[in-house]
Amino acid sequence: MKPEDYSIAGKQEASGFGRLRPTFQWLALAAISFLIAAPMEVAGFSAALLMGPMLAGVSVSLCGATIRLPKSFFFVVQIVLAMMIAGTISPTFVGNFSANWPLFLAIVMSVIALSSFSGWIITRMKILPGTTAVWGTSAGAASTMLIMATAYGADARLVAFMQYLRVLFVAGVATLVAQIGGHNGAPLHALNWFAPVDLPSFAATLGVGTACAFVGTWLRIPAGAFLLPFAVGSAMSLTGVLKIELPQLLLAASYALLGWSIGLGFTRAILLHARRALLPTVLSIVALIGFSGLLAALLVLLLDIDPLTAYLATSPGGLDSIAVIAASSNVDIAFIMALQTSRLILVTFIGPALARFVADKV
Repeated sequence: MKPEDYSIAGKQEASGFGRLRPTFQWLALAAISFLIAAPMEVAGFSAALLMGPMLAGVSVSLCGATIRLPKSFFFVVQIVLAMMIAGTISPTFVGNFSANWPLFLAIVMSVIALSSFSGWIITRMKILPGTTAVWGTSAGAASTMLIMATAYGADARLVAFMQYLRVLFVAGVATLVAQIGGHNGAPLHALNWFAPVDLPSFAATLGVGTACAFVGTWLRIPAGAFLLPFAVGSAMSLTGVLKIELPQLLLAASYALLGWSIGLGFTRAILLHARRALLPTVLSIVALIGFSGLLAALLVLLLDIDPLTAYLATSPGGLDSIAVIAASSNVDIAFIMALQTSRLILVTFIGPALARFVADKV
């Protein structure tokens, strides 16, 4: 079976929102998203345009909605977000990594070790099989971990549930930290919804991003639809070859689509399927978030960076949602992306070996 044949949603009987036609389900989702996101945006919450739709997606999905975001839309969202972040990267990105790589490596490896230990505990308690537990607790990009878990024989529905529950927790906590940390209402760029758009630069931005995303997918690069446009876009932007131009309305739509993609995955069917793993998963997520907070405090002490930058840099995924929150706050995005990208690459390369190791030790 192909990875895309698995769905976090699973099959479910029509009930609640599910009795409505898909068109009306989408309209209801959009209306609820607006009702949640608008007050958050007015109040100055970071990433309100992500969190509002995410919470709305969870709400309608648990009420029986059957709609799901098409994969083609998520593909476009990754391109837009990758190019958006690429446009904010400063020349200090490479310098951050080269100057701090021993510390980065130690932090990333410690997060991977804790997440793997959580998977081992869940396996030892015989709640889940070893490979499923390890992939479910792996602190990598959720979509990438799901694809790799499927390829290595894990239960895709359980892995998806564990991964997206972590994304939901991390995004929520990161948003609250941004609010409490004094960065609320301090986006990197003031929002001007109808600002004039440089059409040639906009076309070039989408062209480069789309081409790189297709190449990244074709080459089977983990999270290639995000990472390759981000890498190439950053290089072209830093060298002045490309002026990255993205309308605010397109960015807002991308944030909303990402939120829906995450939120719509939480259905009653998958919660029933994962009920035995729910409490251990929540405990492992809380432990991982708390440990990331300690690592952030260490970064503040050693490198004298602001607490929110440190926390977002050490947060255990997902990469795309952290990128949106970072872009909505007055933080050092280059530092955050350097550490987050390092973690994703390492998890991708050593994840299969860790899954086999844990499964063999139980």
